[in-house]
Amino acid sequence: MNEQELIIEFVPIGNSVKVSVMDPVSLTEVSIVGPRTASQQELQRTAVQKLHYVLSQKQSAKDKAEENNDKPGRGIIV
Repeated sequence: MNEQELIIEFVPIGNSVKVSVMDPVSLTEVSIVGPRTASQQELQRTAVQKLHYVLSQKQSAKDKAEENNDKPGRGIIV
């Protein structure tokens, strides 16, 4: 995934800026709030890093769930 494939929104709120980033493939969205004095590139980089972190955590959880489904004698996770 590269940044050209992401949807990024900047919303000024008082002395802060809310930055939302969405991955259109997985439909995962994250937000950060930073100071209005920070550069747009810095805020964008931080939000994209958070999105990458969340996506990696989701993949880790998915891998663990698949791994646990292969073991006999385990209950069903609801």
